[in-house]
Amino acid sequence: MRSFLLKLGATALTLGTTVASAMYVTAHMKNPSAPLQPAVLVSQNGGAVGGLTITPGVRQGDVQPVTSTYAS
Repeated sequence: MRSFLLKLGATALTLGTTVASAMYVTAHMKNPSAPLQPAVLVSQNGGAVGGLTITPGVRQGDVQPVTSTYAS
């Protein structure tokens, strides 16, 4: 009988938490007029925007390679 009450309590707590979470999410909906992404800098002169050059790809750096990941 005691295990049945424990299972019943756990089930009630799970269902209550699920309902409370669903109510919280529906009450805090995001603003539909908000932008989905931040504004992107657009340039007409070859990718330089305000002194910042935007280029695609990955460049190799002049740094020492990581030889150990040990941390104390």
